[in-house]
Amino acid sequence: MLGIQLGFGGSMGTVREVGIFTCLLTTGDNVHIRVPNSRIFGQTIVNYSGSDTRRVDLVVGVSYDDDLSVAVRICKELLASDERVLDEPESVVAVHELADSSVNLVVRPWVSTQDYWSVRWDLTRALKEKLEEAGCSLPYPQSDVYLHQPVISD
Repeated sequence: MLGIQLGFGGSMGTVREVGIFTCLLTTGDNVHIRVPNSRIFGQTIVNYSGSDTRRVDLVVGVSYDDDLSVAVRICKELLASDERVLDEPESVVAVHELADSSVNLVVRPWVSTQDYWSVRWDLTRALKEKLEEAGCSLPYPQSDVYLHQPVISD
């Protein structure tokens, strides 16, 4: 149990110590959290390091005006060029959602658990850079606000 990464009730960290009444977790920013065992076992526990592999789940929004086949091709090429991305299970790149401001693509490669965060961060950056290089825009939600005021005449 020591050394595994757990998440429960809003807390997440690596198990450093298991005692009779409490467990000690260390968070990603090296903060120590001592949690009563009664709190841990009364909730759903997520074991992030229980398997050798994990799936990275990213959502990338592109403009409705962009060529989806180009965006999907770029995503697939990035996955194929990263040696940390596993061949099996097969990665998924698909149109996920037609959102208010963008067409959202889901990008889901499988990686070694130890590579999860580095792949997630590197891939997020690379997707932005490569999609923009190809002329795709990465829209963000926008709103137009119209103020209607009565016309005051002199």
